[in-house]
Amino acid sequence: MKPIYNYQPVLLLFLALLGVGCQQKPAQEEQAGPKRISLNHLKASSPYLTKDHKGNPVLSWVQAQDTAGHYLLYYARSTDQGHTFAPPQAIPTSAGVYPHDENLSKLVFKANGDILAVFAVQNPSNQNSYAGLVRYTQSFDSGKTWSPARQLAQDAENSIDERYFDLALLPSGEVAAIWLDSRKNTVKEGSSLYFSSTSGRQGFTYEKVIDRQLCQCCRTDLFVDGRGHLHAAYRAILNDSIRDMMHLVSTDNGQTFQPRERISVDNWVINGCPHTGPTLAWTRSGLHAAWYTMGGGSGVFYTHKPQAGAFAPREAVSTLASAKHPQLVSFGNEQLALVWDEQVPQAKPFRGRIGLQVRDATGAPVQQSFITADTVSASYPVVVGVGDSHLLVAYTQKQGGASEVWYQRLEGKGKK
Repeated sequence: MKPIYNYQPVLLLFLALLGVGCQQKPAQEEQAGPKRISLNHLKASSPYLTKDHKGNPVLSWVQAQDTAGHYLLYYARSTDQGHTFAPPQAIPTSAGVYPHDENLSKLVFKANGDILAVFAVQNPSNQNSYAGLVRYTQSFDSGKTWSPARQLAQDAENSIDERYFDLALLPSGEVAAIWLDSRKNTVKEGSSLYFSSTSGRQGFTYEKVIDRQLCQCCRTDLFVDGRGHLHAAYRAILNDSIRDMMHLVSTDNGQTFQPRERISVDNWVINGCPHTGPTLAWTRSGLHAAWYTMGGGSGVFYTHKPQAGAFAPREAVSTLASAKHPQLVSFGNEQLALVWDEQVPQAKPFRGRIGLQVRDATGAPVQQSFITADTVSASYPVVVGVGDSHLLVAYTQKQGGASEVWYQRLEGKGKK
């Protein structure tokens, strides 16, 4: 009589090991390298990175719906610190959004999960064929439905040109906005800087002028630091010809602002708009800023303002005249990441590349690299920190006539 063997435990162990071997590789291994997030075969641009009320990174962009010039604002959320993103969602009430890489459309999430999507549309007139408006739409059910779009300015009748806005979530839980507006009380060149804030789900219900005579076509930056102070940075027109960066700060959620100060005395005299604005970040050592200028040198520059003191003398990040569109963020253990775009040297035809510089909490540079290949053209980067030591960088990439939105998840020292 042959012995009877119980094969069931062995079989179960074999199947378990087989299941482990057949599992997919971890997301971070599968997702290594640059990745396209926009729809295939249709134009996309203007990426923007933020975080939702749970700290998950959210990437938004302007996406063509066809080849006839119809666009919508799209966004996608990651729940694994940027390794992967959920399928993109369109915001139907953003119809008419204008794809402008400098005048970025943006999302902001309130603590209760409410979402505000703010976007630019065209508003050409006899006075200004390039004029635009800023509109916003809200979702109170995690993006399932959206409210009808409304104009950001309260005085919609007289505000006929609104552009280059920025948003910040205030310590009060409300959302603040600044933008360049055509309303002004002078015949001098330049736009006014307007400020507004939300009142619960009523949207933006309050507005006021906080500065005048600003460069008309440069990004603004609105930022809340680690102390809850609200900062605004922008390019002003000084003495009717100088276009340098300025800074305002409020310690009461925008009710009042302290006198403005100059970020750097570049003395850039230019009869035109550079189309690139400032960017701010914060660490325990104080406020940090980066910007583009051709005053007293060309390219992207950096400076640091201690908690008590003035802005330090500027430092060059890239001295190429083509180096523009800096974006600065703090991440991880009090580190700073600065991204920008610049022309690939001697490239024909023209191609752009994305630079990344990491600095420590004091602002001292740690490492610098370029994160895109010289065989493609990449521009208008945005950046956000994820986890303890990683970054998400998104940008517009053009190759072979296509315009797409790509992103990369990078280690905090600039290595992929």
